[in-house]
Amino acid sequence: MNKFINSIEDITSSSWDKLAANNNSPFSQHNFLHALEKSQSVSPKQGWTPHHLINTDDNEIKAIMPMYLKSNSWGEYVFDWDWAEVFQQHGIEYYPKLVATSPFTPVTSNKILSKTIEVPELFTDLTQHCLAEDIHSWHILYCDKVTTSLPDDVYERNTVQFHWINRGYQDFEHFLATFTSRKRKNTQKERASIAQQGLKVRQLKGSDISPQELKFFYLAYQLTYLKRGHQPHLSFDFFQQIIETMGDNILLNIASDNEEDVACALFFFDDEQLYGRYWGCTKPYKNLHFELCYYQGIEFCIANNLKRFNPGTQGEHKIQRGFEPILTYSYHWIKHQPFRAAIKDFCKQEQLHMQKYQQQCHQALPFKSTD
Repeated sequence: MNKFINSIEDITSSSWDKLAANNNSPFSQHNFLHALEKSQSVSPKQGWTPHHLINTDDNEIKAIMPMYLKSNSWGEYVFDWDWAEVFQQHGIEYYPKLVATSPFTPVTSNKILSKTIEVPELFTDLTQHCLAEDIHSWHILYCDKVTTSLPDDVYERNTVQFHWINRGYQDFEHFLATFTSRKRKNTQKERASIAQQGLKVRQLKGSDISPQELKFFYLAYQLTYLKRGHQPHLSFDFFQQIIETMGDNILLNIASDNEEDVACALFFFDDEQLYGRYWGCTKPYKNLHFELCYYQGIEFCIANNLKRFNPGTQGEHKIQRGFEPILTYSYHWIKHQPFRAAIKDFCKQEQLHMQKYQQQCHQALPFKSTD
């Protein structure tokens, strides 16, 4: 039996994390999602109303799918603004929609927390719920690829991200040795420029981050958004809470100039992956973004035997620094039948484009030829 709850506090953290233990993603943990809700970073006011699916059998929780009713498309990173605009032009409601994702977190993981139930098994249940509650669509974002046949009214979308893959590198120079000579020299030059500018970088894990350092991080994080004319999605209370509850999963890199902190980058990590999430600076420096957000992350992965580094969405500049193009997957159902054929065709064309784009990105990688 399925039910939907409107607050993560309606289920105990022990029940939640018992199922999340099989997922291994820090962004599926109760602590992460609870911090989003408690800090009001995720709330109806922000366009995110918690609507988590709980599947039970004989009063035992078999599965949880973190979900949200959305009144906009901010913070999802699988863009459907054009769909919403077309609906609006025809006088048809596009929102609310039901979205399974980790808010503001474009990271692939199994979006259903369960030992026995797979995502496709819930397609029909989600559709019936949307029809019963007048919800206009459902979307499962950044999930594992569905390998079984899809229903005719469920569509797959792809995007391309750039990930660093650890192939048993002993240190950063071992990794650079796989580059062509020109690309290797470019990277070495970028890294050398950090010391030439008098910058120093320190790495801190969650429990070592002082209140002063956290305040500096949040200042720099805010500036990143304000420079683009936006308000930041996440509140200071959110970061304060995750530092307290998820310190073992958090890395903060801070750059300083003459003892003055000037830039920082915050990451999450688990037993296998590093996730680059938030960057900010108070002063501009040449190549500092690359050093803090990419090169320091690669070194951390090598030192800690992590298999993969996901630095976030978009950014073709990552290719020449050894980040490989990876396809991501999401699945979508739309209630309004007259638009289904057009949306299905759009998704098919987009898939072909993304596959071609991935191939083109592979050709631009800096690695030596293996022929």
